[in-house]
Amino acid sequence: MNISNVKRILITRTDRMGDVVLSLPAIKAARKAFPDAYIAVMVQPRIDDLLKGNPYIDEVIVYDKNKKHKGIFNNISFIKQLRSKRFDTALILHTTKRINLICFLTGIPRRIGYARGKADFFLTDKVAYTKKLGEKHEAEYSLDILRYLGTEPEFSNPVIYIQNDDEKKAEKILEGLDVNISEKFAILHPGASCASKMWPLENFAKTGDMLIKDLKIKVMINLAPDQAALGEKVRDMMNSKPVFFCEPTTLGELAALFKKASLVISNDSGPVHVASGVGTPVISIFGRNQKGLSPVRWKPLGDKAAAIHKNVGCIECLAHDCKKDFLCLKSISVREVFEKAKNLL
Repeated sequence: MNISNVKRILITRTDRMGDVVLSLPAIKAARKAFPDAYIAVMVQPRIDDLLKGNPYIDEVIVYDKNKKHKGIFNNISFIKQLRSKRFDTALILHTTKRINLICFLTGIPRRIGYARGKADFFLTDKVAYTKKLGEKHEAEYSLDILRYLGTEPEFSNPVIYIQNDDEKKAEKILEGLDVNISEKFAILHPGASCASKMWPLENFAKTGDMLIKDLKIKVMINLAPDQAALGEKVRDMMNSKPVFFCEPTTLGELAALFKKASLVISNDSGPVHVASGVGTPVISIFGRNQKGLSPVRWKPLGDKAAAIHKNVGCIECLAHDCKKDFLCLKSISVREVFEKAKNLL
């Protein structure tokens, strides 16, 4: 297929929120490379919130493998809907057996993705999978799919477009928490998907106390409801009284809330990318010193984004089976994070 024949593009990124945010530069680059093409982006449920109002996207398609599209018949129905959209090119930014198969059964003539051993034979164009080496940023790896097509994409920082309804909801949330929208406040996000990514909770508590006492700003503890217990532990460890908000929100509302904040301090997790995507200064704390998992590949992007990471000499990262009691995380001091926060504020 000649590149000039690319008219209808399906971009798939069906993993987590942070991964989708870091794919935004590739979506923007696709629009610049194919200004007249119809571009649809396929994501998981909830994550479509982060793509609302994006001027580079014509359509957002939600693939719900666990509920709405679970089972053979529901998948067949979904594939029929995709087939009716007549895509000629699929840019599969995160290849999986399921997504590769769906794009094949949809009849998309050209299917470009990384060869991960995940039913690669369903791809027409296989890009060598080197992500696990962590030689560059995840956003650049997504741009490599476009480079494979022969385009010369420019790197850009991710941008999430806040919707008016979400902004109003965020203002109501703050009002209910007795936070004036004009005052400075910092958000602490002490959760993560694995213990090997979690800075000690007492360090978050000490940092929160220092922000309140030394910088005279409010501090909010924010986590998803299923991790609220972690937030409660941090709150109970603090000498000062933080604002506590671990209620259900949409990702659009969360993004709007982050945009109101003056700073977000987080472990290596999806929300830190959402915060940087709305332009809020962020500090992301990294633990694991493993190729493909380090800040080189996963740090938040943006002019006001900082990543803190210590190399403590591990030859191999054992993740949650760490034999050094997560020394990499414990080597990051409260003072270091506070000084970085003070500079960003």
